[in-house]
Amino acid sequence: MFGIADYGAFVAAILLFLAIPGPGNLALITSTGKGGIRAGLAATMGVIAGDQVLMWAAVAGVAALLAAYPTAFKTVQWLGAAYLAWLGFKMLTAKPGAAPILNIRPGHYLRQALMITLMNPKAIVFYMAFFPLFVDPVRHQGLTTFAVMALTIAVLTFVYGLSATLLTHFLAERLRANPRISRTFEKLAGVFLIAFGVKLAVSR
Repeated sequence: MFGIADYGAFVAAILLFLAIPGPGNLALITSTGKGGIRAGLAATMGVIAGDQVLMWAAVAGVAALLAAYPTAFKTVQWLGAAYLAWLGFKMLTAKPGAAPILNIRPGHYLRQALMITLMNPKAIVFYMAFFPLFVDPVRHQGLTTFAVMALTIAVLTFVYGLSATLLTHFLAERLRANPRISRTFEKLAGVFLIAFGVKLAVSR
């Protein structure tokens, strides 16, 4: 199918990777909890946009550039780590009743999720290694094959994001009835964001 070897396995692999906890998932869940379904969908679109940039950067060979210039790679890596840690710190230090860490405007959620996604340079290397696993060298159609892969990932990410948003919103409505529980979850989200930032900074 369009030069993709075992399209079913490709879809299954993407769904598996989407379900793995990470900064993108946390941004989606936190956005939904703060701003509802619109915010969750905006964050989903931010993740999709960021993924598309990283995927096409990988296709263009940016992974090779980062490998050749490790200093540039580490710089982007540290920027991403600092951004995640900053978000987590703001959540941990926010006072009860203070304005939400994430603005209520959907555009803000989109930009924040986009930044979180883009600030993970290892995703470029991942896509560079992942795509060849499912490219049929005999039926490969050049950019068309990669375009179908990218479109598939975007559609699956949207479906996953929509499902996670609806589920999170359903749970958030019940958590709002108990502010103490909601506050605990916000603190926990802050801790996880800082942890993701530290992991990104120290990983090799």
